[in-house]
Amino acid sequence: MGSTDALDRLLVTGGAGFIGSAYVRDVLGRRDGTRITVLDKLTYAGNEANLAPVRDDPEMAARLTFVRGDIADPNAVGPLVGRADAILNFAAESHVDRSILDPAAFLTTGVVGVHVLLEACRSAPGQPRFLQVSTDEVYGSVDVGEADEQAPLAPRSPYAAAKAAGELLVRSYVITHGIDAVVTRGSNTYGPYHHPEKLIPLFVTNALDDRPLPLYGDGLQRREWLYVSDHAAAIDLVLRHGMRGETYNVAGASERTNREVVSLLLEYLDKPWSLVKQVEDRPGHDRRYAMDGRKLAALGWQPTMSFEKGLAATIDWYRANEAWWRAARSGEWDDWYLRQYGQRLATATSALPPGSGVVD
Repeated sequence: MGSTDALDRLLVTGGAGFIGSAYVRDVLGRRDGTRITVLDKLTYAGNEANLAPVRDDPEMAARLTFVRGDIADPNAVGPLVGRADAILNFAAESHVDRSILDPAAFLTTGVVGVHVLLEACRSAPGQPRFLQVSTDEVYGSVDVGEADEQAPLAPRSPYAAAKAAGELLVRSYVITHGIDAVVTRGSNTYGPYHHPEKLIPLFVTNALDDRPLPLYGDGLQRREWLYVSDHAAAIDLVLRHGMRGETYNVAGASERTNREVVSLLLEYLDKPWSLVKQVEDRPGHDRRYAMDGRKLAALGWQPTMSFEKGLAATIDWYRANEAWWRAARSGEWDDWYLRQYGQRLATATSALPPGSGVVD
């Protein structure tokens, strides 16, 4: 399939989440003829406040419809899919730590939910285009080189396994039923509106409160970092110009160790390294993610935000939006944080600062 710029009616599942809401804000802000319906279950990580910039603009707000619902519910999904030119599935339980504590929800959203969406696409008139948003974590730990789209899937956490299973379902529907679908696999994404359970927002918000920063293991896990607006632009490009049945890596251009990330954010916040506590690593923690992004580059995409500028912009956003992140850290947050980090912090040691003999 070639260019599909005329996709004007979009159903965005998980559109109140981190990357989904960034996509909604981006597309409504630059595509005047596009109308978007967001379907979101509003779990702890889904937040209608993430769509506030759209709601505050009368012109964009007129082109946005919000529906609260579950992608695993055929009665909620069917009518919405039938009115869409394309479906973008951002809906996911997205935190590896939570998938280790409670994997069942990840299977429901990542496998059952994807199946429900694909069945709705199969029976919809005109058969809308389908884009599945996936992750570099499906490749497992890439210790040497870079994984291209033909590399084997080797997920090592329940979260990654659910994402891989969703991808395979999409592939099966392309081959068996002729569904028009594409898949994107994104690098570690960061930026504004990111739930504070994830590394960068957790450490930024903890540091703002002078609370300990629980760094897993030696902190030398390596990730490619991708600013959220760059990720959203890549997804829109693949939606409109990606070839049916193909998968595209959305590779961040900034590989850093977790120690390097923490050091940069503490320096920017003018906070001491003594806040960093070395805690017991999580089970099955992948050592490195790295993807070959040449296939997507051939479509004309490159990241535009450097990591240093993106990190500064992200930190500035959290500083300016304290009410948002404090609300995100309410409710069940304290119970989850204690369950995840309580024992780890009780037995934590002070992490060596950069340049103290640890090879970054």
